[in-house]
Amino acid sequence: MDFEILGEITVLETMASGRGIRDLRRLHRSYGKGRWRKMKGTARIRLRNGDVRLAEIHWYEAHGIGKREFKRKRYLD
Repeated sequence: MDFEILGEITVLETMASGRGIRDLRRLHRSYGKGRWRKMKGTARIRLRNGDVRLAEIHWYEAHGIGKREFKRKRYLD
């Protein structure tokens, strides 16, 4: 990951769940079977160069497995 999440993720939204996720098969192989959801939210992040920015973050999560594969999509500030 090329950034660090500072604080909590807010404005949570489920983008897709179950069969609506394109990478569902890969997620099952990598992390195990679960009720996977693709999520998005807003968080303050610290980049590698030390800058702190507000950004939209996407990730996958499943109950009992947790949040996996965070991606920074766009800056909001």
